[in-house]
Amino acid sequence: MEEILFSDLLQSLKEANDIAEGKSEASRRFEMTPPNVQSVRERVGLSQDEFASMMRVSVRTLQNWEKHRGNPSGPAAALLKIVVAAPEVALKSLRS
Repeated sequence: MEEILFSDLLQSLKEANDIAEGKSEASRRFEMTPPNVQSVRERVGLSQDEFASMMRVSVRTLQNWEKHRGNPSGPAAALLKIVVAAPEVALKSLRS
């Protein structure tokens, strides 16, 4: 590994550690508001079984999201955003 690259990586790790320990403030902070999964599901008129099947998750996972005992992440969060933005398109695409 090049010396400069290694030095940059080491500095980044030190900064991350300082932020984690509260010694420094992060230069940027992003707050993500998780979607209200139950309201999304009800808006498209699907049961928990139907919606879980469409999202390709277990009913238990969906119930946890609805009770705020966990939040969808990654592809599931992206898919929920699509369902909110264009429910007809999302449902048509996912059912075919």
